[in-house]
Amino acid sequence: MRPVGSELPPLEIPLTRTLIVAGAIASRDYQDVHHDPELARAKGSPDVFMNILTTNGLVGRYITDHFGPTALLRKVAIRLGAPNYPGDTMVLTGRIERVDGDTATVRVVGANGLGTHVTGTVTVTVPAAARP
Repeated sequence: MRPVGSELPPLEIPLTRTLIVAGAIASRDYQDVHHDPELARAKGSPDVFMNILTTNGLVGRYITDHFGPTALLRKVAIRLGAPNYPGDTMVLTGRIERVDGDTATVRVVGANGLGTHVTGTVTVTVPAAARP
């Protein structure tokens, strides 16, 4: 386990229309603002935007990509800010805030061209027997 204060390498995620729509469909979120540009504009948005469930999944991916396939997400607590629109890029960054044995708490921030899209913490356990 890396020590408190360690920075995780950033992860750049291109925000394609396909990613946004597929994430909404995969999470069974059929709100029109996540898949229909015309209806999203009619509701005041410049385009479709990513739903929180897709963001949550990408935050989880960021953590498990770093800690490995045996990592167990114990708690994910996120808050959304600026929307993720197609054509932008979200960059996820993380910093280990706490380590207790084989469990770490990581502060995660995801930013795009409009500002901060997501902030939160993830508690992850990596069993010692599974570490290289």
